Amino acid sequence: MQAIAIDDEPIALEVVKNLLEEMPFVKLTACFTKAIEAIGYLSENEIQLIFLDIKMPGLSGIEFIKSLPKPPMIIFTTAYSEHAVQSFELDAVDYLLKPFSFARLLKACNKAYELHQLKGNNRELKSKSLPSIFIKSGFEQIKIDLTDLRYAESSGNYMKLHLDGQTSITSRLTVSEAESLLPINSFIRVHRSFIVARDKVTKVDKRSVWLNETEIPIGPSYISEIENLLKSLS
Repeated sequence: MQAIAIDDEPIALEVVKNLLEEMPFVKLTACFTKAIEAIGYLSENEIQLIFLDIKMPGLSGIEFIKSLPKPPMIIFTTAYSEHAVQSFELDAVDYLLKPFSFARLLKACNKAYELHQLKGNNRELKSKSLPSIFIKSGFEQIKIDLTDLRYAESSGNYMKLHLDGQTSITSRLTVSEAESLLPINSFIRVHRSFIVARDKVTKVDKRSVWLNETEIPIGPSYISEIENLLKSLS
């Protein structure tokens, strides 16, 4: 995705730029300290995503978006929480409060990437297909096709993502961060340390869910989720 960033604070632009350098699916093509300067650039370049501050001198981020006839996807990056409701009324992809972490920015960018995929760029998606996401593993960003993800297993501040074909990827994510990246209709948390793909479940008993020969324990506080899983499988 081609992206630009607009913020009246050069340091904030540098933070976004440095974090995005670790995301190969987002290319930051330009940065602006004044929103008005970006209008001409948008008219001459195809941009899919804007990282946008709200409170800026002259033209605010909200006013800037309202001035565009066909705005790209927007991720707001701001120090103020009071504009969150208004931002989502403008169909913003996400609303990040400064200072935000790499993991939080990655979550927002994955949401934008998923929307970008669904728009298709003249590609037809199969009705049962799932989007792909990018996961940081070591110094790499690895693209994961969610149709291949069987389950995710927590180990402290790391997650081990188990894929079809007996392969796995380890990423520095908490289980809550991993859960927020996965489509809720396709994945379910069954234990404080485990998230499983609904369509990979082959058996459920009182204490475990099974993915063929793989047994995943059920946490006592996740019984209601299992009941909902059983309803969806019936």
